[in-house]
Amino acid sequence: MPQELHDTQNQNTQEKSPGTPGLYVAVGASAGGLEAIEAFFADMSSSSGLAFIVIQHLSPDYKSLMKEILSKKTSMHVHRIEEGMEVLPDNIYLIPPKKNLTIFHGRLFLSEQEHTKGLINLPIDIFLRSLAEDQGEKAVSIILSGSGSDGMRGVRAIKEHGGMVMVQSEDSAKFDSMPRSAISTGLVDFVLPPEEMPGQLVSYAKHPYVAKAEKSDRVISDDDAMTKIFAILRDKYKVDFTHYKPSTLTRRIQRRMTINHISDIHDYVSYMQSYPNEAATLFREFLIGVTRFFRDREAFEALKDNWLQEVLSTRQNNEMRFWIPGCSTGEEAYTLAILARECMEQTGRMRDIKIFATDIDRNALQVAGAGSYPESIAADVPPDLLAKYFYKKKDSFQIARNIREMVVFAQHNLIKDPPFTNIDLISCRNLLIYLQTDLQRKVLEFFNFSLNMRGILFLGTSETTGEMGDYFESLDHKHKIYRTRGRVKNTLGARETLRSSDNVYHMNRERNALPGRNLRGREDLILERFLNVLEEEHIHLAVIVNDHMEVLHVIGNSEGYFKLPSGKQSMDISKMAANDLAIPISTGIQKVLRQNEPLHFSNIRVRYQGDHRMVDMRIKPLPQKKGQDPLVAVFLDESKKQQDKLACQDVDQTYDISREAEQRIHDLEQELQFTRENLQATIEELETANEELQATNEELLASNEELQSTNEELQSTNQELYSVNSEYQNKIIELTELHNDVDNLLSATQIGKLLLDENMEIRRFSPKVTNIFKLLDSDVGRPISHIAHYLQGLDPIEVIENVHKSGEMSEKEARTREGRWYLMRVVPYEVAPEVFSGTVTSFVDITRIKETEAALKTKEALLEQTQRLSRVGGWEMDAATGSITWTDEVYNIYGVSKDYNPSDVEKDMQFYTPEGRDRLQEAFKLALERGIPYDLELPFTKADGTRIWVRTSGLPEKKDGKVVRILGNIMDITQMKEIQQALRESEKYYRNLFSQMPNAFALHEIVLDHDEQPCDYTFLEVNPAFEEMTGLKARDILGRRVLEVLPETEESWIQRYARVALGGPPEDIQDYSLELQKYFKVRVFSPEYKKFAVIFDEIRDTSDISRALRDCEEKLKKLQENSSPGGK
Repeated sequence: MPQELHDTQNQNTQEKSPGTPGLYVAVGASAGGLEAIEAFFADMSSSSGLAFIVIQHLSPDYKSLMKEILSKKTSMHVHRIEEGMEVLPDNIYLIPPKKNLTIFHGRLFLSEQEHTKGLINLPIDIFLRSLAEDQGEKAVSIILSGSGSDGMRGVRAIKEHGGMVMVQSEDSAKFDSMPRSAISTGLVDFVLPPEEMPGQLVSYAKHPYVAKAEKSDRVISDDDAMTKIFAILRDKYKVDFTHYKPSTLTRRIQRRMTINHISDIHDYVSYMQSYPNEAATLFREFLIGVTRFFRDREAFEALKDNWLQEVLSTRQNNEMRFWIPGCSTGEEAYTLAILARECMEQTGRMRDIKIFATDIDRNALQVAGAGSYPESIAADVPPDLLAKYFYKKKDSFQIARNIREMVVFAQHNLIKDPPFTNIDLISCRNLLIYLQTDLQRKVLEFFNFSLNMRGILFLGTSETTGEMGDYFESLDHKHKIYRTRGRVKNTLGARETLRSSDNVYHMNRERNALPGRNLRGREDLILERFLNVLEEEHIHLAVIVNDHMEVLHVIGNSEGYFKLPSGKQSMDISKMAANDLAIPISTGIQKVLRQNEPLHFSNIRVRYQGDHRMVDMRIKPLPQKKGQDPLVAVFLDESKKQQDKLACQDVDQTYDISREAEQRIHDLEQELQFTRENLQATIEELETANEELQATNEELLASNEELQSTNEELQSTNQELYSVNSEYQNKIIELTELHNDVDNLLSATQIGKLLLDENMEIRRFSPKVTNIFKLLDSDVGRPISHIAHYLQGLDPIEVIENVHKSGEMSEKEARTREGRWYLMRVVPYEVAPEVFSGTVTSFVDITRIKETEAALKTKEALLEQTQRLSRVGGWEMDAATGSITWTDEVYNIYGVSKDYNPSDVEKDMQFYTPEGRDRLQEAFKLALERGIPYDLELPFTKADGTRIWVRTSGLPEKKDGKVVRILGNIMDITQMKEIQQALRESEKYYRNLFSQMPNAFALHEIVLDHDEQPCDYTFLEVNPAFEEMTGLKARDILGRRVLEVLPETEESWIQRYARVALGGPPEDIQDYSLELQKYFKVRVFSPEYKKFAVIFDEIRDTSDISRALRDCEEKLKKLQENSSPGGK
């Protein structure tokens, strides 16, 4: 650990409590998370033995009060995190503002947040990944309310390392974006409201597997239960997990048992059989694929700079093929596509690159195929590449089309399905670590078969080629980049063996291969096996020999024991050994290889420099693993050093040869050699006789091998074609639906659409475009410049060409020869951000709008004229900004030019007289503050000093109870004021005249019944002469009806008056009034409809009275005649 961290820990004053936390619980929250955090800790036990680290999105500008708030909700100690602080049980730790947090060996470390432009800081993801790597199965993630997708990648890391994930239910979260993003991973164990989480968390912590009361060996050792689990998954998903690493699978089975509160593995098997959804969940657990863009960026940069450019440069064909098995949700595939695209642009060598990205998880492939990723990828993708190869789509990033088209996603079982062939690069990162050694070796052989000569293999940081060094050459050991040594011919057999039930796999070395070539790749393994034996021995000389009697390695001084024979060199130990040792060595090695037991010869006499010495020889088999060649070690030492020590060996044979016996043996060897030579001659004769048959057989074998290889390649090609065809079928369906949608959209809309390609040729058009261009269906594909149009005063083709060149939208209005108006809008056809391929032209019929505009202009002109004639101006004030708008007539009333700025209210008020200004200011204030309208007549002084009268009014307009603007008008009423003054004077004059006239005068209004027939009349006005002549007082009769005042009034008076009031000519009447008992001479006329005026005098002259009586008698006679039975 760095010294500064050590010093920081020594300075840490945190109160320590015994023990380490049972679980490390990371609580992530953002917007709306405060209430959720309070609810969680309010119900959380303060003695659970768990530790809690709270990660929030905090404002850098305000001090966080979370410590004070949580201290009121729980009795646990609450700490603001300091550098190097140790995490203890039953404590709560809060991240400070502007910091990112990591954990190492149970201690917390802070770092400054990066605020580089375009880089999103994700503190929850950063800590969750750190916690997963540091604590593994003891890590718990809780995601509460918040906006964005922070925590989504951290959840994957927690699950990958065996931890548990809880998420707040969406309906209980104020902001559900963070919970929804976490749930979308499909890896969440519990979705609960915050108040229900503590109980579930404590229950989880107390489970035997979590509390380490039981060990994982118990699950692993139960082969029957594990076999049943694998069988359930294999039957449902066609995937066999038998050869995956048991430790990984066991941890994930344990986690599911813990989540479901099950302690016994057999009970869990029954649970899986009863609840099919649990099998689906466990299958997802097994397939957790933690991946991200540019994961281990240094390794990807090394691949790009050192090897990817070389592959692109040396490849002869234009087409290149990459394969990414286990691609999960596609981030690695797109990363490789982006790097390849960058390399092609840098080198200027364009290639047709096809990337096959495969996985057995169909759900992951659907995510990958969509190419849509959360905003959090901005933390992984360099900003320049993010802007270049992604485009923003709501709250996600969408991969660019040119990258998406490079990748083919397909479901593929790496173990069961045929491998892809003719591959230039395979990227298989962090997949082999989940497989057992035998399965790793078989998969690597598949890769070797798939790769072209000099093809590249790219593995994960923790992966190597292991025992398959014969197949692959290491190019970059640090970043795990390898190159194939060439294709091996028995891949087909290997795959068939792989599919067999016993899963036995062995790679036989070719007999005619040079020992040195095979040893180069396995020298370390040979030495390792030898040293396991050597550590038990104290030897003078040791030799390692294989089952072909070939010397592989020599340790010690071999002088006097071994020599290089003359002639063609051979590594046969029997030919290299001294004469005295040749027979015992060859005999002993054969016996040890046959019986696989150690052997000891003592007291072998060996001549050396004219002298004899006694030698002990021990031969031991080296430890051998499955699939390894047998090796033996030969140990030689002088007898006096080893005799006592080796007295108790299991096999101890003394080997002493006398001179006679030696001579006899020499003779026998000569005879044996002669016999061998004869036998060899006979064999050669037989071989010659059988040579043609062997040649024919070899040709058949070679042909059969070629056919098998061809068949293998055909199967692989068929698999590729099937994968590509499946994706193309889906694309065809999508394109068909899209084509139908576009056709219906174009035909249904009333807007003309014209689509042109980059060559200004017609790609598609809607029916309405035929109103603009003389188009036929057969014109698709023709240049638009060949087509005539109906527009006047505008060349649409010129407008389209300008947009095509500039890439900027253009709008024009034009009229056709038939008089219809269209709005022409031309925009570039965008295939990717800032990448254009043609134009889209819209024609919107705006004839109605134009007609409305013309009518509106006419009405505006009429209104302006009316305002000018009536001398009325309108104005409007925005209450928020104080800006005021005047019509032209207001400027005329004020006597100012159009340059005058009306927005200075105080300045405008100065045109009013002081007394009028005070009234207006008070009224305007009430209108603005309380919404009270006003209407005032005030004296006004124009700009040139002319005094006039104006009538000004204001009507407030409210929104949500608040005044937003005031509408008003101002009218020059000077002339009206003058008329009113004249009228008042005239009225005074005529009223004086009216009161002084000697004749009686009265003004009445006829009253009609519901049948519109006259039935009464009302007194409106009378003069003093009327009062004197009739005896009726004005105060008693005005506003009342005559039948109320004089109930006996004759009907004839009402009808005669009505005749004149309803439009008849004036009449002169002389008649007697029974009610008043007087004779009157009456003049009747109508000043307006339904009203009549009477001027009358009382008749006192007898001649007039006589005449009136005669008239009455005649009327009376007529009435009698009409009332008699025989009258008409």
